[in-house]
Amino acid sequence: MQADERYNIYMGNGSQKIAHWEHWSNPDAETYLTGIDYYDHPKKCRKKLLELYPMLELPVPDTDVPKPKPKLGGELSSDPDNHTVRWGDSTTDTFLHGEMIFKTADDVFNFSPLEHADFTDWSFVIEPGDYSSDDVIYERFRTRYPAQWGDKAPEGSSASFSFYNTMFMWPMLTFGWELFLECCLDDRFERIMDEFAEINRRVFRAAARLPVNFAVCHDDIVMTRGPVCSPQWMHKYIFPRYEEYWSMLKAAGKEVIFMVDGCIDAYADDVMACGARGFISEPYTDYKILAKKYKDCFLAGEGDNRVLNRNNPNEIKAMVESMVETGKMSRGYMMCIGNHIPWNVNPEGVKRYLEYADELAYRW
Repeated sequence: MQADERYNIYMGNGSQKIAHWEHWSNPDAETYLTGIDYYDHPKKCRKKLLELYPMLELPVPDTDVPKPKPKLGGELSSDPDNHTVRWGDSTTDTFLHGEMIFKTADDVFNFSPLEHADFTDWSFVIEPGDYSSDDVIYERFRTRYPAQWGDKAPEGSSASFSFYNTMFMWPMLTFGWELFLECCLDDRFERIMDEFAEINRRVFRAAARLPVNFAVCHDDIVMTRGPVCSPQWMHKYIFPRYEEYWSMLKAAGKEVIFMVDGCIDAYADDVMACGARGFISEPYTDYKILAKKYKDCFLAGEGDNRVLNRNNPNEIKAMVESMVETGKMSRGYMMCIGNHIPWNVNPEGVKRYLEYADELAYRW
């Protein structure tokens, strides 16, 4: 079987034309680009969008049933964390996570992730489900892939497994941001991290059996200005687990792509040393340094939606030209607006970006 283009890119062998991986959630831009109201005709609009911009590779809705327009701003609350905001053609959940259950540090230290291995009803951990055994996890994930594939993805396929809570996200989402930061340096937190690590050991043993060639492993270990936790903390609790889990995947013939918000510069070398093929991140990261250092590594996310919003043709063109420069340095590079193309990004700026990319995004 001939390898698909995305497989080739992931493996650092992208073709002349630089492909896209876009985080798309902008119905108003779809309406602007196609002339078809997305909310009145979501399927018709999306099909037209893909005719005009096939590089987006977006899924097409099953039906053309009209969608209600979401309220601008979502449902407000007196608590700034306990409200929803607009996202795509809907609204987000609230920004509350474990704060709803855990109120004090003692609540955290008295909790056992392994004793509570069934997180099915805990939607705030992003990856709800039963983690009581490898087999239970495998059966849940296996339903995502065609039965006829058996235990092996087609050769050359970019079929992938993705997991949001690679390690760092588990305690942050389970306990909430403030309690996580309050407790993470306490010696009592070591047991909790060890138990989350055992849960993920089950996850990645199960993932190693899936019929995929790639694993997209997400963990927001940094913010826009850099690390959340110190190198010492990361080398104790996070990086050794990445190396362990990803070695399971690699032994099963799977490659790892690391997905992370923020600026990964400080920890990029650590993540690569753990076995990742590269990153999909945000424009705060220095992609050219990574492209120079790691030959043909996977890279995506260098584009900046703030540039699109300003809608200055010269600035957008310069951004695309800079992205193409990086793409010529790494055949694992993809065009990507790393901080997303959400509902409030200027549709005309989006159009300029896509048209400049179509014209200029070539490696040779």
